[in-house]
Amino acid sequence: MKIGCPTEIKAQEYRVGLTPTAAAEAIVHGHEVLIQKGAGVGAGYEDADYEIAGARLVETAEEIFAEAEMIVKVKEPQANERAMLSEGQLLFTYLHLAPDRAQTDDLLASGATCIAYETVTDRMGGLPLLAPMSEVAGRLAPQMGAYTLQKANGGRGVLMGGVPGVFPARVVVIGGGVVGTQAARIAAGMGADVTVLDMSLPRLRYLDDVFGGVFKTGYASKTGTAELVARADMVIGAVLIPGAQAPKLISRAQLMDMQPGAVLVDVAIDQGGCFETSKPTTHQDPSFEVDGIMHYCVANMPGAVPRTSTQALSHATMPFMLSLADKGWQQACREDPHLAAGLNVQAGTLTNRAVGAAQERDAVDPSAVL
Repeated sequence: MKIGCPTEIKAQEYRVGLTPTAAAEAIVHGHEVLIQKGAGVGAGYEDADYEIAGARLVETAEEIFAEAEMIVKVKEPQANERAMLSEGQLLFTYLHLAPDRAQTDDLLASGATCIAYETVTDRMGGLPLLAPMSEVAGRLAPQMGAYTLQKANGGRGVLMGGVPGVFPARVVVIGGGVVGTQAARIAAGMGADVTVLDMSLPRLRYLDDVFGGVFKTGYASKTGTAELVARADMVIGAVLIPGAQAPKLISRAQLMDMQPGAVLVDVAIDQGGCFETSKPTTHQDPSFEVDGIMHYCVANMPGAVPRTSTQALSHATMPFMLSLADKGWQQACREDPHLAAGLNVQAGTLTNRAVGAAQERDAVDPSAVL
């Protein structure tokens, strides 16, 4: 199979879909790999690294999309990339379709087969291709929030760890999954007073058993959450419903009860955001203020640390990429229902019911097209 990897073109996105190691593995499996020149530079990989791995370098994304049978990316294809997709082509990348009707329309019209990293599952009910980026985003969230919390950046001017005689920042993490756990660990490590909220008692018990004393846990009731948010210096939104839009956890009205200059960090912004006032931002212009509350809503947070992120993502995606290339997408998905769960669009049919529900359009289970 011809596997193509174009340069990412989303603003301040420096990751790359294939590392030289992943390219070499695909070549060992008998496949041809096409890399756009410069695709890996942002993540620290030179063109020569790919040539040594055996990949063929091409000048433009147009060549990649024209030749490759499978396109491997990091971020969702932008409008001009979607226009280059062709019928029967396989796209393997993050999609986050639920809040993005325009992208869904274009992918359906393309006739391509689109498998989304973020809805591939595993035997434990986890999301193995989302987890590494969730770990990175979770660890970044307190860092970015702490920067935004500085007075010069619009925040309250509170130091995360305080100093002797001065209380540390109060941080509330809503969601005790991968993102929330990593965010809580880092925030606590910075010396903040951290509380993690979740609606799953088994998850809260697990967090308490493993991290008891590092941070506190609480049940995410509406009233309890509102009380903690009102006193918080920073709130990190870390909820996820696989494939679906994120629920709105904090309304605009609640901002009036918060402390002026407090910071909301919305790690769920790729799925539409979990705060009513959230809107996607970029690394170049990462934050904005609404009713005196700072919002950090960068939609590709792991892109800030592309070397780490690219390696972590490639380790997770490579086995699935090789399976798709070795067997073809249909056989690979038939043999692996967890990979099949990643199928979001196939030849003009929407194959993710959560996306269909979010966009109020018809969708079928992946099994219907296998």
